[in-house]
Amino acid sequence: MTLPGYQTYSPPAPPKRSTLARASQVLGIVGLVGLVLCLAGVIPALIGVVLGTVSLVRRDADRRPAIVGVVCSSLALLIGAGMLFVLLSKAAQCGDEARYPDDTSRRTCVEREFPFAQADRTP
Repeated sequence: MTLPGYQTYSPPAPPKRSTLARASQVLGIVGLVGLVLCLAGVIPALIGVVLGTVSLVRRDADRRPAIVGVVCSSLALLIGAGMLFVLLSKAAQCGDEARYPDDTSRRTCVEREFPFAQADRTP
């Protein structure tokens, strides 16, 4: 109960935080880190772009994490797409039968181009 002419103190409301923006930021960072694990960061990055875009379209109060999330996610998608393009072009080059007519030469090409995929030949 307050006396007439006086007001009670009410603390200011905490700033609103957008869950979509924060999720987009986290997924963008996870996407960039996940690229090291055999392009595993592409899927979180794709989801991060979608969530960040939805947050920006809604005009949520907390825009900075949404922008960071969209930028990180887009960067992860571009890097992942570039890496995938390079790997697939090398694989297609090794599969060219005009250039490598027999199975042994194609296997040699794969072992040369993809040193991490060399088969262990010890019996």
